[in-house]
Amino acid sequence: MSVSTNAFIKCYKKSKIKKIKGQSTHILRHTFASHFIMNGGNVLSLQKALGHSTLAMTLKYSHLSPDHLNDVRKFAPKIQMS
Repeated sequence: MSVSTNAFIKCYKKSKIKKIKGQSTHILRHTFASHFIMNGGNVLSLQKALGHSTLAMTLKYSHLSPDHLNDVRKFAPKIQMS
């Protein structure tokens, strides 16, 4: 194993995060993508960072909590229909 892999394993064990065997990196990619978007990151920048060829794949990775879009409702302009 490489030095970076050993360091990752050591930190991961120390964090006591529960995971499915063999899914460590995958879980972290999803977590990173979700938090990147929730913190105001641009989805096209995320697509490039993750190396996805399609935006659809990036959107799958950046799944958001149900309440994340509350700000859209809160800050969206109010439109009156006549």
